[in-house]
Amino acid sequence: MRIAFFDSGLGGLTVLTAAMKKLPHEDFLFLADTLHVPYGTKAKEDVKAYIHQAMETIMQEEVKAIVVACNTATSMAISDLRKAYPIPVIGMEPAVKPAVEINRASGKRILVLATPLTLKESKYKDLVRRVDSMHIVDSLPLPELVEHCEALNFDPEIMTAYFTKKFEAFDLNEYGTIVLGCTHYPFYKRILSDLLPDHIRIIDGSEGTVNRLIQVLRDQDLLSSSGSQDVKLLNSSQSAEYTQKMEKALSLYREIEG
Repeated sequence: MRIAFFDSGLGGLTVLTAAMKKLPHEDFLFLADTLHVPYGTKAKEDVKAYIHQAMETIMQEEVKAIVVACNTATSMAISDLRKAYPIPVIGMEPAVKPAVEINRASGKRILVLATPLTLKESKYKDLVRRVDSMHIVDSLPLPELVEHCEALNFDPEIMTAYFTKKFEAFDLNEYGTIVLGCTHYPFYKRILSDLLPDHIRIIDGSEGTVNRLIQVLRDQDLLSSSGSQDVKLLNSSQSAEYTQKMEKALSLYREIEG
């Protein structure tokens, strides 16, 4: 039985990579909803329908748990998904809580980078309201970044110019932590690290999500000791070309993560 990961495109591969580091004896499945990528700029009701279609595809496979490796999909549909499916469904949220804990002593501000849809959702707003008692969290939508990632556009010169323009309105000396609130965005960690002042930390929600996955698997006696980290890659458009792109992106990100 595999652990399934699901995203609109390549982004969830960053979460899969984090899981592969911590779960050496599991096998995995990854579904990219390539027919509908990106989610973060589309209408809410449309995205909900896409998510349920993707989950039905996953449930045709032999899986024991599903990780919704997409902040946008989690924010819109996680409660419905947990009610609809008989296996554990793990969601994601931007790592605002750990960022606040990191910055509490310094008083530095936090900048959350995410898709427009994630930032509009009540789940994100409630999260910030719950943990940001010092009112140090700011948000910046990056609607184009998913498309850059899907095109495997990791050219340092082009992307540094993109981020520089996006950060123009912010005094980065006031910030201590950048939160990558979309699973596509960690592909740009190296470029961001080179661009941002040295004192800024860059974090994302993958580690917390994987820790929660492990806890749930352990609690339900679902951890495996016989898997070999085999990864089955699927995409909703059934494109062999996109499967090759997924393989390339997974290899690239595993290299980034060392």
